Amino acid sequence: MDDKLNTGIECVLFDLDGTLIDTAADFRQVLDQMLDEQELPRITPERIHQTVSDGARALVSLAFGLTDRDPDFEPLLQKLLDRYYEQLDNTLAQPYPGILALLEKLEKATIPWGVVTNKPEKYSLRLLQQLQLLDRCGSLVCPEHVQQRKPDPESLLLACRQLNRNYERTVYIGDHLRDMQAARNADIIAVAAAYGYLGADTRIEEWPADFIIRSAADLEPLLTLLQFA
Repeated sequence: MDDKLNTGIECVLFDLDGTLIDTAADFRQVLDQMLDEQELPRITPERIHQTVSDGARALVSLAFGLTDRDPDFEPLLQKLLDRYYEQLDNTLAQPYPGILALLEKLEKATIPWGVVTNKPEKYSLRLLQQLQLLDRCGSLVCPEHVQQRKPDPESLLLACRQLNRNYERTVYIGDHLRDMQAARNADIIAVAAAYGYLGADTRIEEWPADFIIRSAADLEPLLTLLQFA
């Protein structure tokens, strides 16, 4: 197979959880431990999968049936985050099938790639480090680096500046509505990852995406189609 990636794209940016990396198993491990300790029923992997992209607060609400106004909510949230960070030492997370091959081709073609995520920097750095992707990632933009999170375009535009690339020839792949909104707001090509952590009632076809891919392996063929005059 030809290793050359022939595309007009200058830069590829990824959301992290549910797009670049399948991280649900780590959250499932932590939630199972916490629920077992309280002798509460475990949450099905499917429901965890559908909630991960909404963040740790949503996972606490799902597992313990609490709102953020409940006095037990913040202590449980902090315990979840602490346990998750510890879990990253022996992470079960893996890049989605096809991702590593794509990253290699991007690097051979000298097309930089980066990560733009709402996941806090502490956890993003540790996860990428454990998977030996941190040194290869040209830009990592987390909530601590911007004034406004996605769907505001600030984080995507910052990544383009850091990589010194034209935002109009940049692709952003994400598995949440806010990812597509952020890309549109930044005039960046928006690619919806239908293989990611979609809610049960998600209608991805209604998102403001330029393209929808059903597996991470579909991204490389899509990129080769994107040429510019």
